[in-house]
Amino acid sequence: MKKIKICGIRREEDISFVNRENVDYAGFVFADSKRQVTVRRAEQLRSLLKESVLPVGVFVNEPAENIISLVKGGVISVIQLHGDETEEMIQNLKEKVSVPVVKAVRVQNENQIKNADKLACDYLLLDAYRKNVYGGTGSPFSWDMIPNGLEHPYFLAGGLSPDNINMALSVNCYGYDISGGVETDGVKDPEKIKKIVMAVRNSNNQKTAIKEQWQSENENQKQHLGTIVTREK
Repeated sequence: MKKIKICGIRREEDISFVNRENVDYAGFVFADSKRQVTVRRAEQLRSLLKESVLPVGVFVNEPAENIISLVKGGVISVIQLHGDETEEMIQNLKEKVSVPVVKAVRVQNENQIKNADKLACDYLLLDAYRKNVYGGTGSPFSWDMIPNGLEHPYFLAGGLSPDNINMALSVNCYGYDISGGVETDGVKDPEKIKKIVMAVRNSNNQKTAIKEQWQSENENQKQHLGTIVTREK
């Protein structure tokens, strides 16, 4: 079942939107950004978040000790590294805390993704590239650059919105990361969040129904073959 992450949460209203739609992840941006939140603000918002919605901390070249402090303080349950963090940094974090680490890739070519797939992180996040901009570009990248057979499950990011989510459903990703695409005039829009959630969940339900139908037909075929074998005996 594909997951949904709404990033750039910074208001109480945003929390109510993601709680109501029961998304899988809510992202707090600690990096320099128009959606940046302070640690204190993140603590306040985290206290309002449903237990089923995992809080993600988004960082760009943040010192490891600051990230570890947020995890140990219960503010975040997932680490997202969106800068130039190294394999050494990832391993250091994983030695100090037992939470998933997501490494963002600002995609320029297929080999770049393949190299990132060798990292010790738990997930990748594939985002659009813009020089000197660490995420939040609002633009998609060419999904044809995503190689088949990646070892890491990955989030698809970069300009996703209700207008293109149906096309994105064809991508074999772990989940979708959406921020600006569910905003109107710079703030989270509950109707846009709802449209994203409905599209992804409907797709998940269709795939489940197809799988169940296949399993049922396969079982019926086995039973039918068993009956034939019994008669022949």
